[in-house]
Amino acid sequence: MSAGPQKHSLTLKGHRTSVSLEAEFWRAFRDIAETDGKPINALASEIDSERAPGVGLASAIRVFVLRRLTDR
Repeated sequence: MSAGPQKHSLTLKGHRTSVSLEAEFWRAFRDIAETDGKPINALASEIDSERAPGVGLASAIRVFVLRRLTDR
């Protein structure tokens, strides 16, 4: 198990932002982006545009990853 969340930089709509994710979530997120044939920034932008107000980007990514992994 990882030690805790680590910051990763992403570019969303031309702006740099950082997201804190545990190594396991980050690895799964990158794998999903690769499987979908999308750059990780593009996938993060999709998640960002679809998340509900008040939901943090890191939380939205975690839920996205969990849903993708459990839908299989």
